[in-house]
Amino acid sequence: MGPIGGRTRVEGNDHHRMAPTRGAPRTPGRESALLLLGIDVGGTKIATSLGDEHGHVLASRVRPTEPSGDSLKDLSRIAGELRELIEAEGRTLSEVDGVGVSLPGPLDREGGRVLNPPNLPGWHRAPVRDALQEALGVPVAIDNDANAATLAEWRFGAARGYQHVVFLTMSTGVGGGMVLGGRLHRGVASSAGEVGHMPIEWDGAPCPCGLRGCLEAYIGGAAWARRLAEVTPAGSGVAERAGSSPPRPEHVVEAAREGDAFALAELERFNGYLARAIVHLTFVLAPQVFVLGTIVRAAGPLCLDPVRALVRDHVWDFLGRDLAIVAGELGPRLPELAGLGVASDAFANASDPE
Repeated sequence: MGPIGGRTRVEGNDHHRMAPTRGAPRTPGRESALLLLGIDVGGTKIATSLGDEHGHVLASRVRPTEPSGDSLKDLSRIAGELRELIEAEGRTLSEVDGVGVSLPGPLDREGGRVLNPPNLPGWHRAPVRDALQEALGVPVAIDNDANAATLAEWRFGAARGYQHVVFLTMSTGVGGGMVLGGRLHRGVASSAGEVGHMPIEWDGAPCPCGLRGCLEAYIGGAAWARRLAEVTPAGSGVAERAGSSPPRPEHVVEAAREGDAFALAELERFNGYLARAIVHLTFVLAPQVFVLGTIVRAAGPLCLDPVRALVRDHVWDFLGRDLAIVAGELGPRLPELAGLGVASDAFANASDPE
């Protein structure tokens, strides 16, 4: 089964931009691409990249995060790595138009700070934007990792050309982002897109956020792994693939491809909750496309086909007729493109009239 209806492509983007304060001089009508730097700070890895606003990557590097406990020291190290990346390509910082940084939340985007990331000791209220701007002399924009992934898939991946987009990722938790009317929607305190904490079952399973019945408690990777540890039958294909390790969602996907009954039942449960969330979001937002990452991207038709069918059967025809539900395209390239997505959204066409 293909996407629900056809893929309606809408030409043209109308973004709100942050004007760069330096970089290579530009003249109206100049066709050459911007030179941008991207940083993706994760709990285990940091990716840095040099590219342009079209997602063309000239160079990138990935290394373990290795937080020192001192955020300013860590940010200084990242700045030094960006200089090395640029110099290795025969370029200089004076040519760079902007830097985009993808960070784990929560963060104060307006103040340029990450607030209290759980996997980055010493980064409480770290002044990421100001520290990098001072070190590099280049304008810096920051955003949370879910918004950064949304921007990357919208600008460079599966959502190219659409004006109304919802991106969902089901990794450890459930994150999301929304492009509405050709602009990233952030909401109050940049807190829009917390799809994982939509109540999907009243008084349901407990969620680490303190609420009960959240979507994340049913389809988040960590919650699903906890469930699998309790319910996986010893003789199932899932148990066989896990071996001596705890069973995980990827083992479910692998076993389901072989027709394992338990794995197929677990995927049916996952798909049902995911489809329920998509139906709710469709009635509220009426998007053109849902882009689904991580687990769904790995499972492919095992998730996409039943989710499309469930959504089609539970929304009004005019909302579902042209609604596309697709897997994310970027996959393992997302870390090198997330920061570039933030930079592109902040600095591309900054001189255009509002």
